[in-house]
Amino acid sequence: MSLETKTIIDALQKVRANSKQRKFNQSIDLVINLQEIDMKKPESKIQEQVELPYPPSKQAKICVIASGELALKAKQAGADLVIEKDELNNIATDKKRQRQLASTFDYFIAEAPLMPTVGKSLGAVLGPRGKMPTPVPPNVDIATQISRHKKLVLVRTRAQPIIQNRVGTEDMKDEQIAENVITIIRRLEPKLKRGLANIKDIHLKTTMGKPVEIKLKQ
Repeated sequence: MSLETKTIIDALQKVRANSKQRKFNQSIDLVINLQEIDMKKPESKIQEQVELPYPPSKQAKICVIASGELALKAKQAGADLVIEKDELNNIATDKKRQRQLASTFDYFIAEAPLMPTVGKSLGAVLGPRGKMPTPVPPNVDIATQISRHKKLVLVRTRAQPIIQNRVGTEDMKDEQIAENVITIIRRLEPKLKRGLANIKDIHLKTTMGKPVEIKLKQ
């Protein structure tokens, strides 16, 4: 069983043909249904950060939690939000703010010495969503970290054996989206006990469109 670029592109063309024109640039999502997997077993849980070769134009939103010079550099490097230590302490008692941050930002990067405080302030809302921050040292090249995280997608299962990720946007080339799909499948395959045999079916869809199946070659 294998997945070929041509079959992905064929599915993408059907997705585009079936999608009504919208007033916004729709995302294109990859939906993977798994089979013969017991989601009650910890080893069946999947949670992987995958760097896409062609990040969608709607890039991930990054929040950096840092202090001093690292916080300043993060702001200069284009972080969507920088939270410093004093604000982090205030967040610990503001559950509404905690939930807002967890739902607004895709990835969090935190200065390593602040991680214990991050755990107390945000761990309860970020942990279950698979969004606990990536710890980095105070002297890290934060610009490189932010750039890398903007290319990431979180490939994970929750209660059901289903994985869904944004792999592109309508303005991207089919070949770019296809390469993103293949990148995710290649990363996922070794995490599955039976490899691609644990995949029941794969679909692509626009934000508001109907799914189109990608045919796996037997």
